[in-house]
Amino acid sequence: MVISLNSCLSFICLLLCHWIGTSSPLNLEDPNVCSHWESYSVTVQESYPHPFDQIYYTSCTDILNWFKCTRHRISYRTAYRHGEKTMYRRKSQCCPGFYESGEMCVPHCADKCVHGRCIAPNTCQCEPGWGGTNCSSACDGDHWGPHCTSRCQCKNGALCNPITGACHCAAGFRGWRCEDRCKQGTYGNDCHQRCQCQNGATCDHITGECRCPPGYTGAFCEDLCPPGKHGPQCEQRCPCQNGGVCHHVTGECSCPAGWMGTVCGQPCPEGRFGKNCSQECQCHNGGTCDAVTGQCHCSPGYTGERCQDECPVGTYGVRCAEACRCVNGGKCYHVSGACLCEAGFEGERCEARLCPEGLYGIKCDKRCPCHLDNTHSCHPMSGECACKPGWSGLYCNETCSPGFYGEACQQICSCQNGADCDSVTGKCTCAPGFKGIDCSTPCPLGTYGINCSSRCGCKNDAVCSPVDGSCTCRAGWHGVDCSIRCPSGTWGFGCNLTCQCLNGGACNTLDGTCTCAPGWRGKKCELHCQDGTYGLNCAERCDCSHADGCHPTTGHCRCLPGWS
Repeated sequence: MVISLNSCLSFICLLLCHWIGTSSPLNLEDPNVCSHWESYSVTVQESYPHPFDQIYYTSCTDILNWFKCTRHRISYRTAYRHGEKTMYRRKSQCCPGFYESGEMCVPHCADKCVHGRCIAPNTCQCEPGWGGTNCSSACDGDHWGPHCTSRCQCKNGALCNPITGACHCAAGFRGWRCEDRCKQGTYGNDCHQRCQCQNGATCDHITGECRCPPGYTGAFCEDLCPPGKHGPQCEQRCPCQNGGVCHHVTGECSCPAGWMGTVCGQPCPEGRFGKNCSQECQCHNGGTCDAVTGQCHCSPGYTGERCQDECPVGTYGVRCAEACRCVNGGKCYHVSGACLCEAGFEGERCEARLCPEGLYGIKCDKRCPCHLDNTHSCHPMSGECACKPGWSGLYCNETCSPGFYGEACQQICSCQNGADCDSVTGKCTCAPGFKGIDCSTPCPLGTYGINCSSRCGCKNDAVCSPVDGSCTCRAGWHGVDCSIRCPSGTWGFGCNLTCQCLNGGACNTLDGTCTCAPGWRGKKCELHCQDGTYGLNCAERCDCSHADGCHPTTGHCRCLPGWS
């Protein structure tokens, strides 16, 4: 069977038009698009070979027909007819649970996804921080992320971010999971606050409250425990006695001078003194040591910081406070005060002479050579003269040399500024112009003479001599009491200088400077006032017209001829 080209083209065109008319707008690559084949019938105009009787001629022997013989044969020609054709096509539609949205098939959720989106039929994909079938439930405190499926890792009471899972630490903690406390010295939210604690105290990482070490107290542990307390929180009572000071940390007692022992209850033993009885006494000659200060209390007859010295000559007993009563050169025992008499004397105080007064020698047969009025006594054995105060010499017949006085003239006078010294008592008799026990004090201003008993009569700030009261006048004054001004024409100290002022100028009696009369000027008033000026110090200005100046003294105008 022969099918013509025209019939084939018609068929293809029909199929194409039908496909275009029935194709789906859905994206066939969408996994949510489902498709299947279906059959359908279409009316088509189809071509077919139609038979007909075809006459044709061939050569033959038929003379009658001009040697042409008629022949018949069956031929075919293309004809068209209407018919039904069964066709197949792919039908596309959204898979079950999906619905069309433009060219796509999107899933359908019966319940609206409140905080999420529908990703599969009746299946919601929740936003971070939300869960539940329709994403309407917020994550609880222990979960985070989409559908709240991630478990929070935060510790120590930290809050977990329901979206990111990040930990928001509670006060006092730090780290990715808030697993670490604040570093030493910091506290509070984000550990940003600095601790204020002192003296090694630790700081509460949450509140910043200071935990004081033993021995300290106060909001910042800045204070020592109050007296009488020690230890943690300063709650323990100190056991120290007798003024002992308790260590604020350990409670150990530091004993005051004179005491020792764990609680300072024991006095220092013999030979010890000071804090905790730690020092050794240095007292000699039986002296006892003060347990507090270490000061030596000397035995009778001794003195000195460590009782190392015997009492000075002439004293004895406790603190060497007793005066020896031995006379006539008798030596006093420094402990008891008993007298050891020199040869020629006897008695409890050596007061009795073996020889009668005026005699000496082994047999008391020699007469003393001393000057009797100036002599205390004559030694009964040697005949040596003991002079009264103010006298010296082998026989007590010489007065003391200037500057010395007293027994044997051995003491040095303290008198100053030419004062006389009494050879017996050493008392000073001051020269005029001085006073005082040793005559070292000059007379006060305004007084003079012996013992500064006279009043000065000088005037005008003159200087008064403390010796004789004479006046030294200031410049410009003279006279016995400096009460008279310098005579006119003189000036200076003693009015001995001559004034140089001219033309009636007045001279200053203190420094000789000139005060010029009206109309004059210059250092010595030797110059007239300059033209145009007149009067005192030439300070006035002439007020003349048509004149030859003015008078330098009065200012009267000197009129030119023709003017008045």
